[in-house]
Amino acid sequence: CHKRQEVMFRWVLFALFFGICASAGEQKRKKAKPQLLSRGWGDSISWVQSYEEGLSMMVKSQKPLMVIHHKDDCPYSQALKKAFAAEKSIQKMAKEDFIMLNLVEETGDKNLALDGYYIPRILFVDPSMTVRRDIAGKFSNHHYTYEPGDMAHC
Repeated sequence: CHKRQEVMFRWVLFALFFGICASAGEQKRKKAKPQLLSRGWGDSISWVQSYEEGLSMMVKSQKPLMVIHHKDDCPYSQALKKAFAAEKSIQKMAKEDFIMLNLVEETGDKNLALDGYYIPRILFVDPSMTVRRDIAGKFSNHHYTYEPGDMAHC
């Protein structure tokens, strides 16, 4: 009887040890989430990784490219991102009608800085590889910047 209790005790210890190890491994996996290309702008949207990839996909699909320039530590970018991600009509349009790219670093292409290197700004490139100057926001000093309230007008 004593031997049986000892074997049972070992099994309980083994199960307890195994449970603790499995739990620790699960917590590590949760902490090490990979950075998604969406960066919070919409996880259901297919995002391209680079401007070059965006241009290539744009030409193949004949869908325009939307380029969002932002910074993670910019409060204006954060507010715009939150509004963009929350607006269902914009998410649907972005998912179905555009090749999507969001950048936290500049590309170096002067065509994407028509009136300066400020953030946030959103530019559109049509399939003929033309940056659309005519699609602009309401500000005269930063034509391609948008505010959270602008997302409701789409």
